[in-house]
Amino acid sequence: MNGESSEKTSDKEDANSPVCVGREEDIKRLQRTTVTVHGREVLVLYHDGRFYAMDCRCYHAGGPLHLGEIEDINGQPCIICPWHKYKIILATGEGLYQAVNPREPSVTPKWQSKGVKQRTHCITVDNGNVYVTLSDLADDIDSDYYAEKYKNTVHYPIKK
Repeated sequence: MNGESSEKTSDKEDANSPVCVGREEDIKRLQRTTVTVHGREVLVLYHDGRFYAMDCRCYHAGGPLHLGEIEDINGQPCIICPWHKYKIILATGEGLYQAVNPREPSVTPKWQSKGVKQRTHCITVDNGNVYVTLSDLADDIDSDYYAEKYKNTVHYPIKK
């Protein structure tokens, strides 16, 4: 085995390893913070008793999701991008839109999924610490473009 192949394996293993992003009580108090996990900017949220993690920049145009409001849409918590009001389900990263049938204009629009657009990541809590493990980056998701584009930007924890 040459050194190059073992280096690639090591990098891949590192990218799959969990990273401690803070104390559970601090993140609960802040409700959201931005962190860097293996070079990727990640938004960590605590909402209604549950932790979430996703790419920090919106899949549509790179909007700063850490500044977005959280709304309940069809019983699912969603973050609303502050730039263009795109709605993203916190748990799955699916983009939502309201569908209207032009042949039935009087019918109330229904929320529909665009599919997974925003990369979400795994959160674990152990011994009072919160860890983020990046999701499998093998398949491209729309938010990957902006995660790479804004890779070297600096985010500061949000204080309440």
